[in-house]
Amino acid sequence: MEAMNEDLAALHARIDRTNELLQRMLAEVAKTPSTHAIFVDAGYLYAAAGRLVAGTEDRRAFDLDAEGLIDALIDRARTIFADSRLLRVYWYDGARRRIHTAEQQSIAELPDVKVRLGNLNANNQQKGVDSLIRSDLESLARHRAISDAALLGGDEDLVSAVEAAQGYGARVHLWGIEAPEGRNQAEPLLWEVDSQRTLDLDFFKPYVSRRTAQAYEPATGRPAREDVRFVGAQIAAKWLVARGRDTLVELLPGHPYLPGSVDQDLLVEAEGLLQYSLRGQADLRRALRDGFWDHLQAQY
Repeated sequence: MEAMNEDLAALHARIDRTNELLQRMLAEVAKTPSTHAIFVDAGYLYAAAGRLVAGTEDRRAFDLDAEGLIDALIDRARTIFADSRLLRVYWYDGARRRIHTAEQQSIAELPDVKVRLGNLNANNQQKGVDSLIRSDLESLARHRAISDAALLGGDEDLVSAVEAAQGYGARVHLWGIEAPEGRNQAEPLLWEVDSQRTLDLDFFKPYVSRRTAQAYEPATGRPAREDVRFVGAQIAAKWLVARGRDTLVELLPGHPYLPGSVDQDLLVEAEGLLQYSLRGQADLRRALRDGFWDHLQAQY
């Protein structure tokens, strides 16, 4: 009897120890911030956004302000995943022999953006992009690097990527682009994801513009980075007066990102002052934002 009591006491002690360890683990998990990432299938993005805004899927017929759009996607994710931090944006595209184009290189240079390239075949069709998305989604979910994934895409081949990430406990949220008619996302993909949202025409309008027959020729030469930075500070000073300090101080917690609508207003006003297009000029866009933030932060 005495031996049995000792065994029971030892068992209770082990149970208590196990419960203590579980409580510690749960406490640590509770303190760990959630993390999200954005996965963009650029082939789907160009085709669907081009058709929605410019009326064509031909990339040669329109310009996409990728930097502004990525910032808008980050801003939208910040609103949806309010208590989560961004890991990064993954941008999947195709290229001949997987060699970056100039546009893809400028996107790769953006902060918090990782460009992953599949191949392009003779018919300009992407090959290997879906497998790259699956590999990244599965790896990040397996290592608990993300708790939520926002996936902008529509191909049925992405179903396996969604299932792989969900198998490791990540939640996958499908983002789509409004279709002028019908649907541009596969139904099996819609069935598998944890949630689905559609980004509409108003969301994409500021970032997609149809090319004219004659290429834009700036009236002046390319401005220096410091000149663009100074213009950013000028606009910040003007906005402080016109929009009010309380309005702009609300932007500070989002540094270094600006809400999409604010960033677009900044871009348009700067181009007017400079008489030069900053579309596709990643280094000058960063200089513009740097000048804006420098002035704003100096006031507070």
